[in-house]
Amino acid sequence: MSGDLQHRTVLLEEAVDALAVKPGGVYVDATFGRGGHSRLILRQLNEQGRLIALDRDLAAIGAGREIADPRLKLIHAAFGSLQEVLKAEGVERVDGVLLDLGVSSPQLDEAARGFSFRLDAPLDMRMDTSRGQTAAEWLAQASRQQLAEVIKNYGEERFANAVAKAVVAARAGGAIATTRQLAEIVASAVRTREQGQHPATRSFQAIRIHVNQELEELSLVLPQAVAALKSGGRLAVISFHSLEDRIVKRYLRDESRPAQLPARLPVRAADLPPPRLKLVGKPITPSTAEVAANPRARSAVLRVAERN
Repeated sequence: MSGDLQHRTVLLEEAVDALAVKPGGVYVDATFGRGGHSRLILRQLNEQGRLIALDRDLAAIGAGREIADPRLKLIHAAFGSLQEVLKAEGVERVDGVLLDLGVSSPQLDEAARGFSFRLDAPLDMRMDTSRGQTAAEWLAQASRQQLAEVIKNYGEERFANAVAKAVVAARAGGAIATTRQLAEIVASAVRTREQGQHPATRSFQAIRIHVNQELEELSLVLPQAVAALKSGGRLAVISFHSLEDRIVKRYLRDESRPAQLPARLPVRAADLPPPRLKLVGKPITPSTAEVAANPRARSAVLRVAERN
């Protein structure tokens, strides 16, 4: 892949195949990243086709500017504002929407972004560095209860209370300003961890999700994406952890079921409006070869639905 840092696009062909790209269609890559999915979509479009790509990360937008293609419109925006973006572009309906969730390899691998406990750097963690509160700023003012709730709910960390207590104690002696400081504080509070997993893994994930409001953005974008789809249009979503996948799975399941009416209401099933979506195939996971080449792909799950 292009860009300053190597990035392997997860489930590249599977996700684009799932969109069933029409050569003259209009598509949205709501998580441009380093453009892997976008490039493959563009290769399948003809001159009338159009691709709108979003990313909240300014570094991703900068990297995408090297794609000189008039069919591509690259926009700096969080995907939770999809409806607003499409309205501004004069687009009412699209043929497909792709969401590749979570953090990207360049974000993890660039120390200055502050996402990784493996690289010492200022504790930032924002996907959009032009706005919002940094992780360090949040840690400095969050209550012990808030810390524990975020780390438990978003990191599924069973030692969340101990981590929160350790953070509060540590910050009394000065600001927690770097990833190494935070990693050492968390490690002191986490008594055991799964083999091969750093003690800070779950806490870093939780704080990142909270700082970027990732689950809230996901809950916002799913209904917007479905509302924007033409009949026969596809929604493809790649999740990387259980919290994301649970939201996606439940939403797609609920939107693919017939309307639920009171049991004794005199309405025939045939007279009910059809559900907005139908599920397409089973969830797709990376092949053994892909995981061997890119271990970060191991937890990925692709779910696909089509608009009725």
